[in-house]
Amino acid sequence: MKSPASFAKALERGDRRALSQAITLVESARPDHQEIARELLSIIPVARSETLRIGITGPPGAGKSTLIERLGGKLIEGGEDVAVLTVDPSSQLSGGSILGDKTRMPILSSSDHAFVRPSPSSGVEGGVGRFTREAVMLCEACGFNRVIVETVGVGQSELRVAQLTDIFILLLAPAAGDELQGIKRGVMELADLIFVTKCDGDLVDAAHRAVGESLAGTGLMQPRIPGWTVPVIATSALHDIGIDQATTEINRCHDVLMLNNELESRRKHQLKSALMQALHDGLFDEFMADPEVLVRVNQASDQVAKRQLTPSFAAKQLLQSFLKENREAP
Repeated sequence: MKSPASFAKALERGDRRALSQAITLVESARPDHQEIARELLSIIPVARSETLRIGITGPPGAGKSTLIERLGGKLIEGGEDVAVLTVDPSSQLSGGSILGDKTRMPILSSSDHAFVRPSPSSGVEGGVGRFTREAVMLCEACGFNRVIVETVGVGQSELRVAQLTDIFILLLAPAAGDELQGIKRGVMELADLIFVTKCDGDLVDAAHRAVGESLAGTGLMQPRIPGWTVPVIATSALHDIGIDQATTEINRCHDVLMLNNELESRRKHQLKSALMQALHDGLFDEFMADPEVLVRVNQASDQVAKRQLTPSFAAKQLLQSFLKENREAP
């Protein structure tokens, strides 16, 4: 096992094997792995303003992986080095994930200027994994100046990915039916760019209608970037339609973020959000690590299931007991 310093030097050389190993350490539940990961993250360089973190979300079937394959290729043609972090939903029954996104990005997976890493969501809400933020930092330390985070595609719980990326892109599929409206309302106000996918064949007219509807919707919303008008672009990854324009708009959005000093503001917000998330996760881990607390949680769970206690009241009792014991401990 490499030391944190050895990992840092390997990342500086652009060693992808070391990058994969480092992300595995960050995601590992083993205490010794977590200790190495924490020290490594403390010594890697801070991300520069030239780097860009791009979050991409959309409903299942919108074609996220296919579009990312095309966008990544265009960014590489423009001289960028692209890392793609995909998040697969974990099974509620087994806890496992398929992690098949790499097979849907064969060109990026084999490119010398790209890195594709699938990770499980592990039950974390918000469309990302628990350690996606740390994986982004490691990719940047390895020299990738464009990091794309593809969410699980849940559609309505994307605040977390918006909080850890600089640009947030929403993908919409044409002719998805009225059920898509609920997804739009949940995330359209977060989107910096909107791409309507599958604008080809029999779906061309539907795609252009979706563009018009989305433009009408964004016109009623306040963009997150001052002075920015959210572009809505019809695309087809299979037929290379709108991909050049989409890439141009991503770069233009980056320029606007830099010009208004908005990128620095977003990075500061990302760090504050990371602190609060780490506190939330750490406190929960500490709470559940106490064997006596775990027994009480199971007892309270049984009482809640039998309707002897409400969930909120049971949680309050458990927390009060835990805090009292910790205050009285020597």
